[in-house]
Amino acid sequence: MTLGPLEYVVVGFNGSHFDGSIAREVKKVVDQGTIRLVDAVAISKKGPGSVEIIEIDAKTDPSFATFEPLLHDRIALFTPEDVVTIADGLPADSAAFALLFEHRWAEDIKDAIRERGGFLVDRAVIPPEIMAEVSAEIAEGAPA
Repeated sequence: MTLGPLEYVVVGFNGSHFDGSIAREVKKVVDQGTIRLVDAVAISKKGPGSVEIIEIDAKTDPSFATFEPLLHDRIALFTPEDVVTIADGLPADSAAFALLFEHRWAEDIKDAIRERGGFLVDRAVIPPEIMAEVSAEIAEGAPA
């Protein structure tokens, strides 16, 4: 089985209002086959030394029920050290979802590259802030 490229995102927000809306949006791209959710963890940080780590698939809390069907083929790849590092970067009185996903769309491309003796030379994710800056520059230079 070819595993597509893996990527993780950490989405933080003030307080700890897990209402399921994030999972509904993730489900859309999972259902389309674009990504596969590989691991997911919720983290709540009240202050220094006051961190709660929540394995989403092991919770009966209705706040996480929308994630449960997305984790049926979960591979628990986040290590305790990963989660501690993520928690350390959060400000007090905040929460976060750490989502690890596989780029399913890239599986066949990866196979084709490998079959032709090719290899990945580099890969980078362009931060949204850079994209906004580039978009603004393009808009400024666009003819009226």
